[in-house]
Amino acid sequence: MSSLQELINRAFEPVQAALYNGSIPGAVLGLVTQDGDRVVRYAGRAQVVPEDVAMVEETIFDLASLTKVIFTTTQILEAAANKELNLDDPLTALLPDFRQYDQNCWEREVTFRQCLGHQTPFPAVEPLYTYGQDQQTLRAFILQRRWPAGPHVYSDINFILLGLAMERLRGRTLASLDPGWGFTFHPSPQQSAATEQCTWRSKVMRGEVHDENAFALGGAGHAGLFGSMQAVLDFACDLLAGQNVSGNTVNLMRKALSDTRTHGWERAHAGWSGGDTCSGATIGHTGFTGTGLWIDFDRGLAWSLLTNRVHPSRHADTGIGALRIQVGEIIGGPAKGR
Repeated sequence: MSSLQELINRAFEPVQAALYNGSIPGAVLGLVTQDGDRVVRYAGRAQVVPEDVAMVEETIFDLASLTKVIFTTTQILEAAANKELNLDDPLTALLPDFRQYDQNCWEREVTFRQCLGHQTPFPAVEPLYTYGQDQQTLRAFILQRRWPAGPHVYSDINFILLGLAMERLRGRTLASLDPGWGFTFHPSPQQSAATEQCTWRSKVMRGEVHDENAFALGGAGHAGLFGSMQAVLDFACDLLAGQNVSGNTVNLMRKALSDTRTHGWERAHAGWSGGDTCSGATIGHTGFTGTGLWIDFDRGLAWSLLTNRVHPSRHADTGIGALRIQVGEIIGGPAKGR
């Protein structure tokens, strides 16, 4: 048995315990090295309501906020590398109509880099879907509303705006763009893990985006990407190997913008989701539906834990936060200096 297989077997033990006690319905855990060696374990159910569907290695997951880093951050940083935009320009460079009726408002000063690093006064989230479902009117509302200003927090609004900027740059909706090999905005429901029994949409969501705002917008920069474990590991391997993305993009993904954040990603710090044993050169991100990806550049190793922890309801204590840390600390091994 290879050392990588032994490592994933140990890391999968707390996942199996969570499955056994019913905390989460199903899970897929994967590890990949810089050289492309990989191992995957899976167990549990892709769906339990209204029918029972087994989890398989190829199950497609609603990646939720992994959309922010796998798709939107990569798109923005690659556009910057190609000199299609300047990260220190305000969003109005691509969205000149943003808060156009108040030329002196703070929103018009917010830059691409500040949005990537969650260094803006925007709120964490807003139930935009409750303001209407006409996609173009909803986009106009986002651009013209007077946003409440608050302390810097992790914010979906930052990435919704980055997504709108990318739509302007490309002249197409995000959902019509190529999200990269193995990823999609339009998955097969039969191949997808189920998420929530949604009271707003009156059905179990499977193969449709769980996030209400992304659903109402018909595609957004903060959520809506779907992919299998193999697609996520391919993406991580590309970053580790520095292939299929520019070197500057990878450097900025690793470059600190604060004690806890880089451009788009979270960076290793005490108590974070990747555990306290990974190296200080580790970046990662999680998704509300129960997904996560962590990349340790010092070790040349990445791991991803994909679960459907919101199925059939988000209103349960699944222990996903503690589970992520347990898995990460097994994979990280002995504590590393930061």
